[in-house]
Amino acid sequence: MKPQQDQLQAVKIYKALGEPTRLKIALLLKEESDQCCSVLGDKLHSVAISTLSHHLKQMAESGLLTSRKEGTFIYYSLDKEVASKYAPYLLE
Repeated sequence: MKPQQDQLQAVKIYKALGEPTRLKIALLLKEESDQCCSVLGDKLHSVAISTLSHHLKQMAESGLLTSRKEGTFIYYSLDKEVASKYAPYLLE
């Protein structure tokens, strides 16, 4: 990746993690990967599913999450390679 692209990705990731709910999502996915929105919603309690979907989309677009679709569900995981490069705190 070119240095400028690298910096742009870093900005997207830090912006995504700057929101407390997104940081909680990243930490949850570190512990238990391959989770769908409804399961994460149950673990976060006070976050509406529509809001949670928005957070997950932003995190995936930053490159911090990977996703796979199965039927009508999308399962998310923390991209540990990206996390180790840009946000090693998440993996501690």
